[in-house]
Amino acid sequence: MTEAALPPRFPVTRAEIERVVAAFYAAVRAHPGLGPVFAVHVTDWPAHEAKVADFWANSILHERCYDGSPMAAHVKARNVQPGMFSIWLALFDAVLARELPPAQAAAWSDLAHRIGRSLRAGVVERSTHPGGVPKLR
Repeated sequence: MTEAALPPRFPVTRAEIERVVAAFYAAVRAHPGLGPVFAVHVTDWPAHEAKVADFWANSILHERCYDGSPMAAHVKARNVQPGMFSIWLALFDAVLARELPPAQAAAWSDLAHRIGRSLRAGVVERSTHPGGVPKLR
């Protein structure tokens, strides 16, 4: 018996995902705050963009093509701070608004914001002691 494929979370094509990811990372590289953070970790932009496109294809289209842990990657980076997520999401939302029709952009933005909240929580946990006291070392 074969497993039935799950329908996409919202209508978007793999080509649209790849276009959004490429446009987003072009904006990230040009951003004065985010660009340097990513530059420390990403040496092969095409490979990074392909991996992130796989992440979104897995999350949206259920393609099962992504192998990785975004939480582990962001925590391991050590230079990702909780306040960066609002900047990241605002930039992502601007790219979505430029690249996609409004309904698609809104649906993807909602998903990105849910994921962003989870990633931010993981980074905050890594950078604080119980009770929210910052770890200074």
